[in-house]
Amino acid sequence: MAEQGQHPGCLIVLDSGWYLFNFLCRLLMEASHYWQNLDAAMSLWSVLPFASLILLIAILPFIPVVSGWWEKHLNKFKVALVCAASGMLLYFIPTGDVHKIWTTYLEYAAFLAMLASLFVISGGIHISGAFSGFPYTNTIFLAIGAVLANLLGTTGASMIMIRPLLRANRQRQHKAHIVIFFIFIVSNCGGLLTPLGDPPLYLGFLRGVPFDWTLRLAPQWTLIIFLLLFIFYIFDAWYFRREADHMHATLSGEIKQAKRKIHIQGWVNVLFLLGVVGVILAAGYCIHPILVRCRGEMAAEIASKIFQIIMMGAMAFGSYRLTSARIRHENEFTFAPIWEVAVLFFGIFGAMIPALALLEAKSRMMALREPWQYFWMSGGLSGVLDNAPTYLVYATLAASYNHLSAVHLGALADQYPELLAAISCGTVFMGAMTYIGNGPNFMVKSVAEHARVKMPSFGGYFLWSFAILIPVFILQTFIFFR
Repeated sequence: MAEQGQHPGCLIVLDSGWYLFNFLCRLLMEASHYWQNLDAAMSLWSVLPFASLILLIAILPFIPVVSGWWEKHLNKFKVALVCAASGMLLYFIPTGDVHKIWTTYLEYAAFLAMLASLFVISGGIHISGAFSGFPYTNTIFLAIGAVLANLLGTTGASMIMIRPLLRANRQRQHKAHIVIFFIFIVSNCGGLLTPLGDPPLYLGFLRGVPFDWTLRLAPQWTLIIFLLLFIFYIFDAWYFRREADHMHATLSGEIKQAKRKIHIQGWVNVLFLLGVVGVILAAGYCIHPILVRCRGEMAAEIASKIFQIIMMGAMAFGSYRLTSARIRHENEFTFAPIWEVAVLFFGIFGAMIPALALLEAKSRMMALREPWQYFWMSGGLSGVLDNAPTYLVYATLAASYNHLSAVHLGALADQYPELLAAISCGTVFMGAMTYIGNGPNFMVKSVAEHARVKMPSFGGYFLWSFAILIPVFILQTFIFFR
């Protein structure tokens, strides 16, 4: 019973505050214990190429002397090549392991093939109709995108939905926040429910996690999507009220002038999208399992990726040839966004090789046991490293700690689902923390900028994500992972 003069509600608030304070202290202690056990010089040299590349991506566009030089893709490639080569050398000199470098860039080729194919195919789908940039319309767009992310992947859903959303808001003055929440919801958090949704979950599927296992994450998905949509609507309604007085009439006039409620052109590309999904399923259900039994895990991984690269390249080529130039012109389609992603991620993949090797070598010092620890550690690294290998590092760590097979993660999914759920949610959700946390993030940013939307800088985007997402992640922790 509450003491006399003290309201029971106050006790609840105090208890919640104390629990949050205790949780944050434990998190800081775990991080401190981890870093104290690392050799400082090794840590510095291992992360230097990757950290340098991220820093250059963040600051070069805003230095007047070099901003014009940085805009050219060739110059970006020069910087990316130096950082990638430095990372490869830092890994190769002490280990002599060429195989790791080769497989990393095979993963890069498969990653780029998927992004490029979805980018080209979605560029041939033009969606128009009786919709315009009212807050409720934008919220519906994001909700549809969150569902589609589980069927077409976060990349496919992002590339299909971002262009009509930008067209619907072309008259709006304040648009950057719409793209930011689009990255949060459609490009990341929405793709939690199937292995098709996000690359980490697909890797888990290839390692033996059942295809329908991720459906048990529906409560986590529902909570975060509902909260982000609610917060977005409040932001968008507030920005909308700051628009010019005639904006409501302008948008209403666009709806009245529309000939159809919704009109989709380029239907042949829907078949190509389904083909991409079919390639992913065929690689996971047929090619990979058969080759694992016949040739072993490594040969299966390599053959599966080569199959995907060839087939997705063929579908992208077919889509480009069969789609009329008029549709691509109406979509304002150019190859500039995918070139930018290809160049920068070439550097990121090479530069992160020694950083990931350091993480794998020192991971046992972290002494991770609880789901909340896996959620925050895997998620925190997914914000700056590629979330797919981060998922594998922590899933392997959780399996080995509990004396289970690290090659076949089905046992971890069956016996310790709370740990795998924390890793899955952490890597998928926190990929939204930076522009490079997940492949579609940078691509959506680039598409928006080519549509003349002034997007925040690398640091500016991080301030948005920190302010909006961290409180939501803390709530997720209290409800699902403590």
